[in-house]
Amino acid sequence: MERKVVKPYGNQETSKKEEVAQMFNNISKRYDFLNHFLSVGIDRIWRKKAVNMLREIEPKRILDLATGTGDFAIASLKLQPEEIVGMDISEGMLEVGREKMKKKGVSHIISMNLGDSENLPFEDNYFDALTVGFGVRNYENLEKGLSEMLRVVRPGGKLIILEFSKPKKFPVKQYYAFHSKYIIPFFGKRISKDEKAYAYLPESVAAFPEGKDFTDILSKLGYKNVGSKLVAGGIATIYHGIK
Repeated sequence: MERKVVKPYGNQETSKKEEVAQMFNNISKRYDFLNHFLSVGIDRIWRKKAVNMLREIEPKRILDLATGTGDFAIASLKLQPEEIVGMDISEGMLEVGREKMKKKGVSHIISMNLGDSENLPFEDNYFDALTVGFGVRNYENLEKGLSEMLRVVRPGGKLIILEFSKPKKFPVKQYYAFHSKYIIPFFGKRISKDEKAYAYLPESVAAFPEGKDFTDILSKLGYKNVGSKLVAGGIATIYHGIK
């Protein structure tokens, strides 16, 4: 079944990839504030849980895709890796992230690089672990991006994907529906000055193949020991797999 392509601005002349980069460049200066404000800070807890799932393999080299301003990369520091590579298609987000790394004094461990998740500039089997937080639903070609992720991780390495999902149970389902339809667009528009960006968020979540649909894709592409864990009553899901 062909998946619906959801783009931030819906311009026929530009690709999803181009529009996603433009959107994040537009909102980069206010992104961190809005992200923590709209999630009431629980996005930090989700990342912490995701990072804990990597502890068993003691990764030395970690790739954080769709790194944005680097929150997932920073959360991964507690694993004491030697190198974390953050990569994103938005230079605006990366600029904010680089300043963050300087302030925290971790630029020697975390590098922030411009790049495309669907065409990774790394050799096969380079990383011990890979993380991506709230990014795979923005891929233009989902399966190509997921295949590239698997390619650059070593055999036995672990991949963690944190992504929004659609809660199914009362009262979280009703709360999430109200929050995504009214709260996120209302505050997103006023604080970021980009109306389309925060209307795109719930639209992209609605179009994403979540749960078993997504784990089936991972298994088909060669991910092993694939599993998923709901967090916050199903507002987000942590997917995991081994190469």
